[in-house]
Amino acid sequence: MKFELSERLNKLPVYLFAEIDRLKQEIRAKGIDIISFGIGDPDLPTPGAIIDILKKESEIEDNHRYPSYEGLLKFRESAASWYDKRFGVSLDPETEVLSLIGSKEGIGHFPLAFVNPGDIVLVPDPGYPVYNAATVLALGIPYFMPLEEKNDFLPDFSKIPEDVFKKAKLMFLNYPNNPTSARANRDFFKEVVKLAKKYSIIIAHDFAYSEVYTAGNPTESFLSVPGAKDVGIEFHSLSKTFNMTGFRIGFASGSEAIIKGLGTVKTNLDSGIFQAIQLAGAYGLDNELGAVKENNKIYKKRRELLLRGLKKLGFHVYNSDTTFYVWAKVPKIGLSSKDFAVSLLNDTGVIVTPGSGFGRHGEGYIRFSLTLSEDRIKEGLERMGLRQFT
Repeated sequence: MKFELSERLNKLPVYLFAEIDRLKQEIRAKGIDIISFGIGDPDLPTPGAIIDILKKESEIEDNHRYPSYEGLLKFRESAASWYDKRFGVSLDPETEVLSLIGSKEGIGHFPLAFVNPGDIVLVPDPGYPVYNAATVLALGIPYFMPLEEKNDFLPDFSKIPEDVFKKAKLMFLNYPNNPTSARANRDFFKEVVKLAKKYSIIIAHDFAYSEVYTAGNPTESFLSVPGAKDVGIEFHSLSKTFNMTGFRIGFASGSEAIIKGLGTVKTNLDSGIFQAIQLAGAYGLDNELGAVKENNKIYKKRRELLLRGLKKLGFHVYNSDTTFYVWAKVPKIGLSSKDFAVSLLNDTGVIVTPGSGFGRHGEGYIRFSLTLSEDRIKEGLERMGLRQFT
C-alpha cells in the first residue's frame, strides 16, 4: 500500500541536522573517531543546583500530573523577573510570558496562530531552518531576506519591495544570530519597530543565544526598544543559558495579544512542560546567572583557539563575539559548502555544518560550533591541517 505525504511536507527540505546525524553514523560505523563541530549542543554540564531542584521536585506527586498549558506561574514570574533584571523590560508574568517546550517548539507553532494561506513571512537567509519550515507548514509564503557579510549579516530592508512589505504578516529575526554569530544593536531594532508599525507586521525575535557573548559586552533585547512590545514577541531558551538542551524548556515574552494567539495553538496541540523541569528552570533564572559568566569564559578560550587555528589554515572568519558558533568561508578549492563538509568528514572525521543548509545565501560558508573541549578543538585543527586548502 502506497502512502503519499502531504504537499506541505513535500515542500520541506531535508532537515539539515538530521542529515548530518545520518552521515555521522555512516562514518562512525567505519570505526573512524569523529570530532564534531556540527550541532550546537552544549557539552558543559547543567549547574548542579538546578539538577538538585529537579530531583527534589520530581519526587513530589503533584508534579506528576498534567501541567498547565501556559506554564507554572512561578516559572513565568521568574522569567519576568529575569527580563527586568537583565534587560530592564517589564513583563506581566500572567499575560506576557508563556512557557515553551524549548524555543524551537514555540517558533514552529507560531505561524499557525497568525499566518493564513498565501500570507508572506519574511525569513532571514541564512537562518535557522525552522523559520522556513514553520512558514511552509502554516501554508504561508516565505520571502527570504539575504543576510550578507557586507551588511554584518543584518537584512537590508531597503532592498525589500514595498508590495512585499504590504503583504507580509510576520517577520522572523534572530540576534545573536545562528548561524553567522552576528549581533544587532538598538538602532537596528528601532528600525524594525518602525517597519512593523508602518506595515502591521508581527515581529518574532529568536533570542535563544542572548546569554552567549564572549567579549564581556552583553547583548540587547528587541523588547527593550520602545514600542517593541506592541508589535512582537521574543523567544528565549534555557538550553544555551544553562546548558539544558535535553530538558526542553524555554519561554516566549512580549505582546499580550500575540502571546495569547500562540497560547491558543499550544492549548490545542500539547500539554505543557513537566512541572519539576519548570521549577528547576525557575531556580536557574533566579539564582544561577553566575553560570552564564563561567560558560562564556570557557567559550571565549575555545573561540580564540579555533580562530587562531583556522586563520593559520587560511580560512576567512567572520569576526564576532556572540553565540558559540564561528562562521567561516569555504576555502577556495572549488567545492560547495556541502561537498566541502562531506569531503572533510570522509577525509578527516571532522564534522562542520555547511552554510547551504541554512539557506541559499549561506552557500560559500561553513559553521563551526564551540561545544567541544579545547583538546578536541586542537585535534580537529591538526586533522584539518593535514589537508591542503587551495
